[in-house]
Amino acid sequence: MNDTAISASGVVYLYPGTRALDNVSFDITRGSVTALVGPNGAGKTTLLRCLAGLDRPLTGSISVAGIDVLEEPRLAHASMGYLSDFFGLYDTLTVRQSLSHAAAANGVAENALTTTVERTAARLDIADRLEQRCSALSRGLRQRVAIGQAIVHAPAVLLLDEPASGLDPEARHTLALLFTRLRDEGMTLVVSSHILAELDEYSTHMLVLRLGKVIEHRALGHAGISASERHVRVTLAAAYAQWRETLEAIAGARVIEAGERDALLSIQGDAGEQARVLRALISAGAPVASFVEETENLHQSYLRTMQPDARPQ
Repeated sequence: MNDTAISASGVVYLYPGTRALDNVSFDITRGSVTALVGPNGAGKTTLLRCLAGLDRPLTGSISVAGIDVLEEPRLAHASMGYLSDFFGLYDTLTVRQSLSHAAAANGVAENALTTTVERTAARLDIADRLEQRCSALSRGLRQRVAIGQAIVHAPAVLLLDEPASGLDPEARHTLALLFTRLRDEGMTLVVSSHILAELDEYSTHMLVLRLGKVIEHRALGHAGISASERHVRVTLAAAYAQWRETLEAIAGARVIEAGERDALLSIQGDAGEQARVLRALISAGAPVASFVEETENLHQSYLRTMQPDARPQ
């Protein structure tokens, strides 16, 4: 079985005087959540619209759930959900009617509409709003209805452009839990947002755009290190004259950076190897106050990627 949910190859999209997407290529694995990040004007929304079959690139190919989006956009839409940053709802329709319309438009059988709509509403905590008109809802509740319309037909792929915009902190947390559950159920998500701490809660991969080019696409976790390598931050309780010499003398630990009272070490191996390094430091007389494995979060990884020496692929 092919594990690729989304594939883009050589995608180029032009606005007058601007190359919004410049030879964009990547593959996204089934069941992953990809944080689509980059500065304003990087091409994120344009890329999502191309993936959704709403904009047609000048050149390149795109497939979603094994379907050629450019050749068969309507067929592809049945396998994907899409929420734009500036979404719209029919104000005169009730929440139930809005979800039913979206479900029917995406191929849900008529005899399954009621169950499907009520299950989706329960997922988004809007089951008590089903008979209300959309015009009577707050911004946050309207956002939930819009997300409900995108997932009501249980798509294989979900594309979201700033999905938490306008939501309060509690609603954002609820949304993060929903995305995690959808991921665990096997749905593939691509989420564009400027709130990186929020994306960090549920994202498995990061795709960074700058000036229309992909400058990084990788799994999240330890940045640029092997599966067996760990970064450990060591902090001292007091200054130690032989600190640098002690660090460099310990086998299996590579010094990445060292200050007067702390150091970042690269250690090859499991927790047992980390324990050995810690024992060696203490035996050498170093006044170790803390010894903590350090991982790079999405915000840190993004800032590192966007350093001036980072070059587009």
